[in-house]
Amino acid sequence: MLLVPVLMLASASVSGHGGPTMSVAGSDFNEKSALTFSQAAIGRKLGEYSFRNRQGEPVSFSSFHGKPLLISLIYTSCYHVCPLLTRHLAHAVEVAREALGEDSFTVLTIGFDSVVDNPERMRIFANGQGIRDPQWHFLSADADTIKHLVRDVGFIYFSSPKGFDHLAQTTVIDGAGRVYRQVYGNEPEVPHVVEPLKQLVFGRPVAATELGDWISRVRLFCTVYDPATGRYHFDKSLFVGIFAGILSLGAVAVFLVHGWRQRKA
Repeated sequence: MLLVPVLMLASASVSGHGGPTMSVAGSDFNEKSALTFSQAAIGRKLGEYSFRNRQGEPVSFSSFHGKPLLISLIYTSCYHVCPLLTRHLAHAVEVAREALGEDSFTVLTIGFDSVVDNPERMRIFANGQGIRDPQWHFLSADADTIKHLVRDVGFIYFSSPKGFDHLAQTTVIDGAGRVYRQVYGNEPEVPHVVEPLKQLVFGRPVAATELGDWISRVRLFCTVYDPATGRYHFDKSLFVGIFAGILSLGAVAVFLVHGWRQRKA
């Protein structure tokens, strides 16, 4: 069901089983309350969670600290919305890798149906979407972990006659583990995903003595989205404008000095 233009509850068919649900009935959530619940998570420091990867190995949430993170919550029995969201997210991630660097951020797809979404199911889901990105992890967790995680990131889901209704939401986390931005929709637009990542990757406070930070600040403002190609590129026009301005000022200075010398003579 549509909540607001960019905020959606998605539903899809699921094989019959009982899974975890939000403690509040779905009917208690409307457009305003769902958006409020989700947006209230922004700025929140996430806790420590324990997951299992596709190989069944334990993975801690803190192991992903240090660089930006995208979190997408899905359930593997979903045959339409969750695969669609993941495929569109994959396109945005591909563009972001090109613009920001292959190792600049991490992606986590987490199965919220802890009864079904075990490591094997997450592996099958990842393969089904063609995800080969080594920095994209498909994780599962127990019911208690999922309960705390969804609350912390502002994600809403509940049982419905068709399986689960849930927010079509991708959460952007900063390097310190805080919620930075929410991106909504089954087909998130590329700039909505890339821009907050770009801000986190390149938008660090700049110290005048640190050349690397100056370069990052330049890349922040000069890496721009081209809707015609659907890709980001480094826009050199800023430097052309600066160079032209310097030449113009230089020409004016030469003219003034030449005139001053003529008067002195």
